[in-house]
Amino acid sequence: MMSYLAGLGTGLSLILAIGAQNAFVLKQGLMRRHVLAVCLFCALSDAILIAAGVGGMAAAGARLPWLMEAMRWGGVAFLLWYGLKSFRAALAGGEALRPEGRSNGLVTTLAAIAALTWLNPHVWLDTVVLLGAVSAQWPDRTGFAAGAITGSFLFFFALGYGARLLAPVFARPRAWQWLEAGVGCVMWVIALRLMIG
Repeated sequence: MMSYLAGLGTGLSLILAIGAQNAFVLKQGLMRRHVLAVCLFCALSDAILIAAGVGGMAAAGARLPWLMEAMRWGGVAFLLWYGLKSFRAALAGGEALRPEGRSNGLVTTLAAIAALTWLNPHVWLDTVVLLGAVSAQWPDRTGFAAGAITGSFLFFFALGYGARLLAPVFARPRAWQWLEAGVGCVMWVIALRLMIG
């Protein structure tokens, strides 16, 4: 159960960062267009990548014991950089959600989210590399992966369907600053936990 909860928490904290994929899901939710298809696509893609990361890291760690340590410190460096980036965005401010724009058909929408998901190096780093590396610290990797996958489903569906409730909040630049600051804190806490081991 502890591995599952750790996976859930780690998965949710990594996915909270507002990147291109999450902004797209949020905008689709605000426009109320193809929300189910977009959320399902993102969550299933994450599930595939998380399973590959956790399974791959376990197999690689058994063959190359030094790899887990290298991945851990690589994850620490990435999280520190990502947290710093979020803190800088929070200090700079000026961001606000602007969901305007014309609506596309389902095929065009799914093609766009596929590119934002599968061609985005941050998605690969978060799901395959980082979650794979963090999972090695837990005795039940399957439980950790299940928790992270649950977190993805919860997040994407909450983001897509809860977007209409968030529209007034994220129309204000100050809300984005608080969100970015929160993301930075989460990234640095995870980095610290990885450093400690």
